[in-house]
Parts: sequence; structure tokens; C-alpha cells
Amino acid sequence: MILEETRMNSRQDLFDRLRLLIRPIRERKHDLHMSDVLPLEPSSEPHETFKEIATRIARAGRQDNPAAVVFMMGAHVIRAGVQRYLIDLMERRLISCLAMNGAGVIHDFETSLIGATTESVSTYIKDGRFGLWRETGRINDIVSDGYDRGMGLGESVGRVIEEEGFPHKDISLLAHAYRLGIPATVHVGIGYDIVHEHPNCNGAAYGATSYTDFLRFARVLENLDRGVVMNFGSSVMAPEVFLKALAMARNVAGQEGRSIVDFAALVCDLKPLPSDYGNEPHRNQPDYYFRPWKTMLVRTTKDGGKSFYVQGDHRETVPHLWTAVVKETTRSEGE
Repeated sequence: MILEETRMNSRQDLFDRLRLLIRPIRERKHDLHMSDVLPLEPSSEPHETFKEIATRIARAGRQDNPAAVVFMMGAHVIRAGVQRYLIDLMERRLISCLAMNGAGVIHDFETSLIGATTESVSTYIKDGRFGLWRETGRINDIVSDGYDRGMGLGESVGRVIEEEGFPHKDISLLAHAYRLGIPATVHVGIGYDIVHEHPNCNGAAYGATSYTDFLRFARVLENLDRGVVMNFGSSVMAPEVFLKALAMARNVAGQEGRSIVDFAALVCDLKPLPSDYGNEPHRNQPDYYFRPWKTMLVRTTKDGGKSFYVQGDHRETVPHLWTAVVKETTRSEGE
């Protein structure tokens, strides 16, 4: 209805999505399969940084009013096959909020449904097949239904994966978050994701459900003091969403005589950073525009927080994090 009204009231033409040819996903070759998902096994001796983060996560959970432990991620974390580690941390109640972008939803949904995900962009963009797969497009119907129900985006998709019993829901981050009642917030940009190509995509539904998730995320950050926020592999979504939501949380906290400054910020990515990453790079340097550094490791922590950076592949850093956290929390519970 919204698109039809726009078409009637505007002199500018829109792309007619009904002309698109949508193919079944069985015709697609996949780059990630169930065999790529790592088993839940301890890693070798974790990096010292993860040991300190583990101590802070354990401390966050021991408080009378447990502080937030937030895990923000790019979609490549799912492609790295580390789902079982994150699910276990959620089941242990050691993650209080999981935040991802729209591509994360697609990988989680496809893997849960068919046990595979990730297509070759260079192969399928040549003839316009890229992204136009029937089963993946169902995400749009789920989001529209979630919009009608007043739900968030992550909650909507997690509910369907869990309640319909997708064949591989055991490795679905969204399904486990839904089952455990843990906020799984999804922060989308319209036009970023392949599902936005499909004729059944409702932009209003995406805007409303993702904004609901943003408000849930901001609510979680109200309890971030003495907690931990982590960003694995998100160069834009995580730092930008975190920045705005933290401003909102601090605005309200200040009115109530509280502060949100004592927290740890951990960033894990492939980009090499200098040892003095606690200082902001100069604006004439390309590194100034690497937002995880500037935003999460400097600007939002400089008034009382502490920042940490670990360079590495997610298939190594996430297991290291899990190993350190489980070891520390087990030790703390035994004291």
C-alpha cells in the first residue's frame, strides 16, 4: 500500500519488483556448511586480554543488580562457525544482549533452515541471481508478521526458527536468544541486505521492528556501568549504534544522579592497531575512520572505562573468549 501510494503521488519511477525471477535456494552453491561449525571445545591458553575480560564478566554477574554484558557482532562471526560458543555463553547467562546486523539474520536463518549459507557474490551477480532466493525471502514475511505483532526484528525471526523447529535450530543464535528471553537486537540499513531485493519486502516493517530493537538495546545499556561491551568484526553498525544508544542511556542516568562510565570495551578484528590504541588517531590518517577504534576504544571509554583490542580471526578469538570466561566463572562459583 505504501509503495502504491508513492507511485501515484511521485513523478519519479520505482523499480517494479514483480518483474524479478526468484529461484529456489536448492539451485545455489553455498560456501558455508554444517561441517564448518566448530564443536564446543576449549582453546589453548587464552590471550591475556580475554582473561581480564573474563574477570570483568564474572564480576558483572556477581553484583546484586547484574551489569550488562553485551556482544555485538558482524555477520562474519556466524560465517566463522562459532555459534556453539556464543549459545553456551547465553545459556550460562553470561551474555545479556546479542546485537547483529541484517546479514547476521540471513546467515542464522539459512543455516538453521538448510544447514548451509553464504553465496558467491562474484558468481551470482553476473546474471542477477545474487540474493534472489525464494526460501531466504521468507524472512520478509516473518518481519512483516513481527511488525503486526509489535515485536522486534531479532525476536520475530528467533520465534519462528524456534517454534517451527527448523532442522538446525540447535545452532541458531536467534532461536536460543528467543528461548532464553535474551534480547537479540538487529540493526538494519535499508538496501544493505539481499532480502531487501525481494517483492515481499516491507520497508516500514523493517524500520519499525529494527527501531524496536534499537530501543531495547538502549534499555540494556542503562545497566552497562561495571559491565562489558564487546564488538567482534563490525566496523560500522556496532560502533554507531552503541554510540547513539549510550548517549540516550547516559542522558537518563544523569538525570537520575547516576553515571555510566565504568565499563570495559573489547574490540576483536583483523585490523592491526598500534599499542597505544587508547589514543585517538589524527583525523588526517585513514585509521581515524575505523570507527571501532575511534568510537568504542577511545571516545566512549575515556571518562572512566577501559578499552581492549585483540587482533585475530573469529575462529580463534571467540573460542579464546569462551575458554577464559568459562574458566573464570567456574572458579568464581567455587569460591
